This record gives sequence, C-alpha cells and structure tokens, in this order.
Amino acid sequence: MLTRVLQMATIPKITLFVDTVSPFAYAAYHILRNDPIFRNVEVEYIPIFLGGLMHKCDKDKWINLERLRWSTLFSIPMFPGLPPDFPAPSLPIMRSLATLSPAQLTPALDLLFKKHWADGVATHKPEILKETLVELFGEEEASKVLERAKTVGKEALIRNTDRAFDEGAFGLPWFSVTNAKGEREGFWGVDHLGQVVGFLGLEGELKTARRGEGSKGWRAVL
Repeated sequence: MLTRVLQMATIPKITLFVDTVSPFAYAAYHILRNDPIFRNVEVEYIPIFLGGLMHKCDKDKWINLERLRWSTLFSIPMFPGLPPDFPAPSLPIMRSLATLSPAQLTPALDLLFKKHWADGVATHKPEILKETLVELFGEEEASKVLERAKTVGKEALIRNTDRAFDEGAFGLPWFSVTNAKGEREGFWGVDHLGQVVGFLGLEGELKTARRGEGSKGWRAVL
C-alpha cells in the first residue's frame, strides 16, 4: 500500500472508524482503549455508518465465529449470543454519536459498545438509545443530542462515512495510522493490529503486552 508523508506530524496517531453494530469495531475499540501498548499513541474515533460503507463496497459481513475468536484471544467482554435483531439498524445511534465532541464521544462509545456487545442490549431501540444518552449526559442534553442527530448528525455521519471510504476503508475496523515520521497508511481488521504496531514502531511496548492479559491475542496477530 502507498505511503505518503504528512508534514508537521510529531507523535504516532491512529484514527479508528467505528459503528456500534460491528463486533470487530468493538474489539478494535476495546483494544485501543485498554491495551497499554497504545498508551503513547494519539487515538481519534470517527463514527460512520457501516451499512452505507458496505453499500459503497458491496462487502459481505464477517461471521460469528470470528467475533467470538478475537474476543477470547484479547479477553474482551462479549455476549455469547448475537444481540437482538442482529444486524440491528445503527443509523440513529451513529447519527447521535456524530454530533458529540471528542470528550463526549469516548464515554458514549464505552457504554454503547458494552451494552450491545458485552450485555446483549438492543441499543438500537429508540427508548434504549434515549435511556443510554440520559445515563451519559442527563435528560436535557440527551434530548438535544437526539434533536441534533436529525440534521447535524445526519450530515456529519455522511461526511465521516465518505471520509472512511476515501481513505480506503471497505469494512470495520479501519485504522488510518500516522507514525512519528509523519508517514501514513491504512489497515483493516483486528488481525492486522500487529502490522499497526510495527508501523508505529511500538515493538518495545509489544514485548510487555505479550506477557499481559491480551498475550494470546498479540501472539495471534504476529
């Protein structure tokens, strides 16, 4: 894949495109959030609509076996069965997330991913989404988020999904990665995290990670 040099880049960075409907986006998100190997990497999360991306790419869905395999290898909390109505329509969720600031987005993803993939909750249902947003931000702000989702969120999600496609994404998780030299490449899938680590020059952190809780996972991707 082609590498292009970005000016002014000083620290390693990963942009992870996510949709809460994807168990593999959840796995990648959980690893980036919790594995110490990425503690010195700037991580940006971008909500997109996976259905729109798949429509652009005509890409088939991943199978349930892979979801359970990666969650076991990386010790990721994962509901043994599929969540209700899988694949559930995530458009209202993702439009809501697309309205949030970076400081709001991370706790929202934490909770929505946990409820849907660890607890098996039907987060796509309007009353559950509203309940979750209230839990996060309070009644007044939750109502504002849902209202903004109809306009601002709709437009932002289209832009985010187009951005993911333009950067080469054809499924999730998609990582747009910038290393300390300012070089940038794209990587697809949890199984390519080893290549992400190598591109970022995190081999020293990897030695520690291979002795930790997710050691089986790191051995699997190397």
